[in-house]
Amino acid sequence: MEKKTIKKSFTQGAIAAEFIGNSIAKHQNKTSIGAHNIFLGQVRADEIEGKIVSAIEYSAYEEMAEQSFYEIREAAFEKYDLTCLHIYHSLGLVKTGEICLFVFVSAPRRKVVYKALEFLVEEIKEKVAIFGKEIFEDETYTWKKNS
Repeated sequence: MEKKTIKKSFTQGAIAAEFIGNSIAKHQNKTSIGAHNIFLGQVRADEIEGKIVSAIEYSAYEEMAEQSFYEIREAAFEKYDLTCLHIYHSLGLVKTGEICLFVFVSAPRRKVVYKALEFLVEEIKEKVAIFGKEIFEDETYTWKKNS
């Protein structure tokens, strides 16, 4: 069995498409993998009380959030037959249309990656201390509520 490594989960600003592509490409030499699945969270241009969101500024209690990510990863490895699992979340400003969350799972078989990915995204939304300040086009803001 391959070693499970724990990496830092936060990245400054938006998560670039090149980073996502390179992350996937790095798994080509892991020949026990038969399936990958990814979730990409993108900042939406929501309308709230007549104002349009232009960006979200993410902040976190990093040490607490990293501990939560670690616990969620461990729970997923215990619950599902995964080969690899990666979670990346943005800190700082992310504009609408840009990626703020990248969750990537790999396993020997396809069915497990669907279940594991849903579990992971729901756990992240529910348990990780990340805060989003939704910034409107007029530069006013409101604090985001997870849904």
